[in-house]
Amino acid sequence: MALQEQTKPVDQVIVVVRDTDAQTWEFLAQYNSHNLPLHIVKVTQPGVVAALNAGLTATAKDIVSITDDDAAPHPDWLEKINAHFLSDSCIGGVGGRDWIYQSNKLEDDSRLIVGQVQWFGRIIGNHHLGVGKPREVDVLKGVNMSFRKQALGKLRFDERMRGTGAQVHFEMALTLTLKRTGWKIIYDPQIAVDHFPAQRFDEDQRNNFNEIAFINLVHNETLVLLEHLPPIRRIVFLIWSILVGTRDSLGLLQWLRLLPSEGHLASKKWSASLRGRWQGYKQFREWGVAMR
Repeated sequence: MALQEQTKPVDQVIVVVRDTDAQTWEFLAQYNSHNLPLHIVKVTQPGVVAALNAGLTATAKDIVSITDDDAAPHPDWLEKINAHFLSDSCIGGVGGRDWIYQSNKLEDDSRLIVGQVQWFGRIIGNHHLGVGKPREVDVLKGVNMSFRKQALGKLRFDERMRGTGAQVHFEMALTLTLKRTGWKIIYDPQIAVDHFPAQRFDEDQRNNFNEIAFINLVHNETLVLLEHLPPIRRIVFLIWSILVGTRDSLGLLQWLRLLPSEGHLASKKWSASLRGRWQGYKQFREWGVAMR
């Protein structure tokens, strides 16, 4: 419905569906797509990376805009995206704000710093809270991101990202690669979608701790940052991440901070973080040797 209401006509709509997703297949069989140029792509491999790569392969247009099945783009979404790409041929990626509704309650706050990787490796997201003017960023968010096909070339989302569903930080691997090759990545909070986070059917259950999901998240973060940070900053990142860390990927100080309130759960998170950090570092080293 949201795509039918776009002020800029939709040239092609690609819906990527898992072969086992009976509910979506049933819906599509009954859906009247006469008003949309709908193209359905079936995937058998789990995970968002495989789905998005299948969608990228299927698209035949110069600009590909990506959103999730639990989001509804605002009517001027495509129009504003297109305007950015037309304004500067050096722009490789464009993203915007996702207005998050939790139980129909809007998370309405504001942040000026969005989508940044700090010099020591800390990631600042805040895509759902961004305000201000359009600006260059390091990272976009999967629910609201677009890319110039010329910038992507043969580049695809990194299949080494772990997880059977969400595969957290998959966007960062792609956007940092584009930036490293000279393309601009733009965040504009006026490019907006309404986001209604749906239940996940993999190990990552959003706000509930799952050891495997936690390890996967930290593994993905570690692998991507080690590949894209300069050598000295890699060392700084590893030291900072082990000694300090964040709430999502604990270091020693974060574990001590959470210990009084979370007890054994904090210890489980810290243990999972250390394991994910080691596995990400190990894969980075193995990949580096394989590429020589």
